[in-house]
Amino acid sequence: MATLAGHPRRKVRNDDLFFSSMAALSLIAVLVGFARTYFLAGVFRAPLPNLLLHIHGAAFTLWIVLFVFQIGLVIGRRVGLHRRIGLLGFGLAVLMVVLGVLAASDRVARHSREPGKETLEDVRAFYAVPIGDMLMFAAFITLGYHHRSDPAAHKRLMLFATFALLDAGFDRWSVFDPYPLPLVNLICFGPLVLATMTWDWRSSGRVQKVTIWATVFLLTVQESRHLIGYTEYWQRLAAWVATHTPAFH
Repeated sequence: MATLAGHPRRKVRNDDLFFSSMAALSLIAVLVGFARTYFLAGVFRAPLPNLLLHIHGAAFTLWIVLFVFQIGLVIGRRVGLHRRIGLLGFGLAVLMVVLGVLAASDRVARHSREPGKETLEDVRAFYAVPIGDMLMFAAFITLGYHHRSDPAAHKRLMLFATFALLDAGFDRWSVFDPYPLPLVNLICFGPLVLATMTWDWRSSGRVQKVTIWATVFLLTVQESRHLIGYTEYWQRLAAWVATHTPAFH
């Protein structure tokens, strides 16, 4: 720890290595998860149900690319450009929340009409999953923008905002097919948040407060949404959304 404190340049390089590694893992999670149904299927030529989902997929893919690019700019010490692009990124994030809610509502509407092997209760309960993702993403992005003058907090909030989007990718990994989503979340995100806490401890001698509350918030929302989805209130809400969501083509 004394060595790190005595060599600020080394500490910065190590910080860059950690966050670039997290960006690479995020990219891999998305590429592997959506390879068969989206990327290898031709992206805009992929057989998705409607145009909304194509736009949704493009926007969320752009976020992952932008996240990697922004970390690259920080590593390259292009902080001014990083901040200017960050304003565009905030606008993209707002659009993503809107698209995410619309895509989730479209899914519950389509699957409510034709639930297939799922029960109607399961279809409505699953609506809580993407809505929970958007809640977390919006919270982390808003706070990240507010703390943009605090690099340590800002970087961690942007990292957790990206974590909030990754369960859709991880859940599509074939290795996780036999397992329920709550368990998949713990298997995938437990190591990610532990790695972030470990890095905090190694780099500064303590776990950052922002990392602690972000971890609690992330894991609490991820695990509780599966219970909330089966409550009477949520079932009625999802049924109302399914009835009032227009058909997208």
